Amino acid sequence: MTIPYACDTHFHVFGPADRYPYAGKLRYDPPQADLEDYLAEARALGFSRYVFVQPSAYGQDNRCMLEAMRRMGPDCRGIVDLPDDVPDEQLADLHQLGVRGIRINVNPIAQPAAGLADTLIPRIRRWEARCAATGWQLDFLGPGWLTRELLPTMASLRLPFTVAHLGMNLAADGVQAPGFQALLDFLRHGDGLCFVKLTGSYRISKTPGFGDIAPMVHALLEAAPDHLIWGSDYPHLSFQENSSADLFRLFTSWIPDAALQRQILATTPARLYGWETD
Repeated sequence: MTIPYACDTHFHVFGPADRYPYAGKLRYDPPQADLEDYLAEARALGFSRYVFVQPSAYGQDNRCMLEAMRRMGPDCRGIVDLPDDVPDEQLADLHQLGVRGIRINVNPIAQPAAGLADTLIPRIRRWEARCAATGWQLDFLGPGWLTRELLPTMASLRLPFTVAHLGMNLAADGVQAPGFQALLDFLRHGDGLCFVKLTGSYRISKTPGFGDIAPMVHALLEAAPDHLIWGSDYPHLSFQENSSADLFRLFTSWIPDAALQRQILATTPARLYGWETD
């Protein structure tokens, strides 16, 4: 790939468990996934910019990711998970390091639970205010039903935000599924602050080759081509039979147009995460 400033907008790193202990009950068995191993794969695919995302296994202990960011320098950004009462001075230090957002993370396979969306709104509002003051964004991951329930709250946000894994709308439900249609309508008629991550194909499709995701990607392209970004989701937690190279080839098969690839891989991430494009 020869797209200058191509960016992988969603990946994780993991270090030795004795140095970086896990937080609480885990929904997956974390591998050791060093920065150097990740970069070897990403650079071979032509990526030169990177957005770390704090994995749920570490809870609000961001040390593993932040130490990797320090080694990376200005070519990286980061999305952290923090306590709501973290001091402003710490946010300023994290901004200098390249952090640009807060993760709102709910188990993406959680079953419908009445009232869960309402319990998240106070945290979303607190971080909306703090992120707006800092120049950060919000990053949402949750099951598809929760994404849909949160859309009215998202519609009222006054800062950029991302929605991972196509909003966790299951490909088997099809493009016409109410939740996915609600997301498309929001992209078409919202305030232009929502960005959808083309990530985690294996999390929303059980079809060999993930062919049933292609119509969803094409519908998103029709709705808002300049509000899509791509990420590898490395190291493919719980789905380690997949590779970043295969997933990237899948992306290029969905979107063979070079101009659209450049938009999704370079232009939009630069605008969203605050990089120069020259």
